[in-house]
Amino acid sequence: MPNVVTEAKIFACSQSEELARKIAINFGVSLGNVITSTYSDGEFQPSYEESIRGTRIFIIGSTHPGPRNLMEMLLMIDAAKRASARHITAVLPYFGWARQDRKDKPRVPIAAKLVAKMLEAAGATRIITMDLHADQIQGFFEKPVDHLFASTIFLPYLQSLALENLTIASPDMGGSKRAYAYSKALESDVVICYKQRAKANVISHMELIGDVTGKNVVLVDDMVDTAGTLTKAADLMMERGALSVRAICTHPILSGKAYERIENSKLEELIVTDSIPLSQESSKIRVLSCADLFAHVMKKVHHNESISSQFIM
Repeated sequence: MPNVVTEAKIFACSQSEELARKIAINFGVSLGNVITSTYSDGEFQPSYEESIRGTRIFIIGSTHPGPRNLMEMLLMIDAAKRASARHITAVLPYFGWARQDRKDKPRVPIAAKLVAKMLEAAGATRIITMDLHADQIQGFFEKPVDHLFASTIFLPYLQSLALENLTIASPDMGGSKRAYAYSKALESDVVICYKQRAKANVISHMELIGDVTGKNVVLVDDMVDTAGTLTKAADLMMERGALSVRAICTHPILSGKAYERIENSKLEELIVTDSIPLSQESSKIRVLSCADLFAHVMKKVHHNESISSQFIM
């Protein structure tokens, strides 16, 4: 008797409800019903208000700090496991705590691996995420990880701009692989910024490797946090003769003075996805939705079909 594929159900953590609703529409199902009860001391309890016994469920929630977002995902997974869901796929458009993927000095945690183990311990049977800060984080999991690339969203947009003398730039040495992948797809030159940090989020010195004179530059990065690196790189490139500078960053964390820095910078525009909802509007920030990408991959996963076509970088 052939295997019958049961209907999948999609649920949202509160921090990603708007994105989850878009994904559910593209997937072709209604967003599942979850209510969250909160105690006076801040403790909270999510509850599935429909049966999920024997089903494949997708739980959508980015785990950007603070810690409530990660805790909510863990509680949702645990509740699904205890409600006898057959497959529990944690969909993390942004995988938080990923910058702590190694010991870069003594007596510090490797938070990315800790988060991976917590997700598995809670009961996740599969992980779907996008543009990890470091590719090797996939190796922290013993469960399957589908690591998607936002290039499938950004490349068509960049091509639609039809920029002449296009040059792709990496704001640091660590992002050079990503920059080269974009440059190969767009058949453009590459330049790289070399930076030294005084401490986290504070740059002491930046230099440019390559020539941007007369070029339309596109900076490429996986995330933008305080926007210090990005805006400093944009200003440096304009000083070195660039015609324009744009930036594409998958995850708009945008903390501290990020919005102010972007508005006051020489960036033409900052293009991001909706993996993390913006806390305020900006005339320079353009948001491209990743809902279609996730819905497409989730359908493939649900029907046990190949998703290799999504791995173009």
